[in-house]
Amino acid sequence: MIFSALSQADRYATLHPHFPRVFEEIRHTDFFAMAPGRYHLIGDDLIAIVELVPGKTREVARLEAHRRYIDIQWVLEGVDEMGWKPLADCFNPVSEHSIEKDIRFFHDAPASWIAVPSDHFCVFFPEDAHAPLVSTGMVRKVIFKIAVDCSITS
Repeated sequence: MIFSALSQADRYATLHPHFPRVFEEIRHTDFFAMAPGRYHLIGDDLIAIVELVPGKTREVARLEAHRRYIDIQWVLEGVDEMGWKPLADCFNPVSEHSIEKDIRFFHDAPASWIAVPSDHFCVFFPEDAHAPLVSTGMVRKVIFKIAVDCSITS
């Protein structure tokens, strides 16, 4: 897991072939003007999910993990307190992994919490279980789904 300010994004651009594209989209796209929804930027290899949703409590938030995608969760407005726990330490799954939705939820409690303010982001790799959207208000954010195994073309 990585937590950082948008001003430091270039430090992480070399971690994946599509990370530079994500950070270019952040710099040059008016996500405030976009309707909530799912936007395919590079087929299924790079997807942006724009959300404007009410926050939930820590007690309601569930850890989730993905196999096919890395998440870059960038907060535009509000504060998104995100829980985290190593996937290897999650022993109480809600159900099996959904291949179709690339998600598995867990009853386990996060090992730590981090309050992510606007213009900051978290990167969650497949080994990171995370519980997003904990807030007392509305959260506007963009979740970039980056395929772990991707084509290099853009």
